[in-house]
Amino acid sequence: MENSKPRILIVDDEESLVETLTVLLKREGFAVVSALSGREAIEKLEDDLDVVLADIRMPKVTGIDVLSETRSRLPDVPVVLMTAQASLQSAIQAVNQGAFYYVQKPFTNEELLAILWKAVDYGRVTSENRTLKREIRRRDRSARSKPIGKCRNFLDALNVAETVAPTESTVLIQGESGTGKEVLARYIHELSERGEHSFLSINCGALPESLLESELFGHVKGSFTGAVRDKQGLFVAANGGTLFLDEQHEVIPVGATEPVQVDVRIIAATNADLEERIRHGAFRTDLFYRLNVIAIHLPPLRERRDDVPLLAENFLSEFAKRRGAETKRLSEDALGALCEYDWPGNVRELENALERAVAMTQGERITAEVLPIRVTERQPMPLVSGQRPANPALEVIERAYIEWVLRAEGGNKTRAAEVLGIDPSTLYRKLARFESEG
Repeated sequence: MENSKPRILIVDDEESLVETLTVLLKREGFAVVSALSGREAIEKLEDDLDVVLADIRMPKVTGIDVLSETRSRLPDVPVVLMTAQASLQSAIQAVNQGAFYYVQKPFTNEELLAILWKAVDYGRVTSENRTLKREIRRRDRSARSKPIGKCRNFLDALNVAETVAPTESTVLIQGESGTGKEVLARYIHELSERGEHSFLSINCGALPESLLESELFGHVKGSFTGAVRDKQGLFVAANGGTLFLDEQHEVIPVGATEPVQVDVRIIAATNADLEERIRHGAFRTDLFYRLNVIAIHLPPLRERRDDVPLLAENFLSEFAKRRGAETKRLSEDALGALCEYDWPGNVRELENALERAVAMTQGERITAEVLPIRVTERQPMPLVSGQRPANPALEVIERAYIEWVLRAEGGNKTRAAEVLGIDPSTLYRKLARFESEG
């Protein structure tokens, strides 16, 4: 098959030699691309090349120049140089600069073919190793940045993110403030082919419109008062990577007349209901449909309460690493309070509450007393009728059953939760509610 043939670029200003080598190498199973000058060769450098064979002495653009450009643009493609005796020293120096090998003219067909096949094997192994290392680094980065949670609504959002990450699609992440939209955006970036390039984030709502334009697209010197020098915008700075924020592939800096080509992926996030904003004329319809290619909704923390213990454990571990200390643990009453609270500020509020608790705790165990008052205080129970119902309410039956299981398990809440078929965090919440109800 043609696609399985190693692809070689032959470069020499001697046309007869190029023709001879083309016939030879095609007969030996190579797919041949040829050039009669160094400049033409550089124009023909493509990703599908397996090896470059170049004469070292050519007018204007030499084999050394071809070597340098190949190393810069196609680092895994080996370059073999052809040299006459007079330029042998230059060939040896070129090997030191990254050439795979050199062959001295005149050479035999067998000698040349042996070197070229070795070069092909070397290039493919090098490329495979680089790809493998890149994949390992990508997996390591994505594992470290993977958002934490096990609740179904959260895992559904995470599954969409992991599915679209390898694509170039624009993503719109929606959710309340503090739900982890930037964390999810960075995870998508790390899983993508752009993971080794920049991830840049900008809070559009925090900047005035005039400044936002300059921050995104850049400006040229003298375009407005205070523009004392050219400024690179975030679209250009994120070239090759991801910009966390309209699907554009060229931008015009403020005050400039020529567009600048950029290659960025857009991930936008908002805590607003954009469709509602559109209905009120507060958001552009065309921009919404540019951004809303892949929509991901992050649920608030109150809708994923069983993730609270996991998140808390992770935050406490991170705080310990920063401080170089042992990880502090939550007492049962503290964990119960955390699981019962509604967390209007979501994951960010949980993180801040735990950071405060760690700072306020001298020992190894965090108690409810060091948590913010808003987390531990109980809302007053509504007034109810004093008339006893004819049959016990479902809540009464549930409470009696839970207390019975707890007694049967000797007060061990973990084993009781297993018997009840619920998560320990759910049991903690129920017990905390029973306690508050008296």
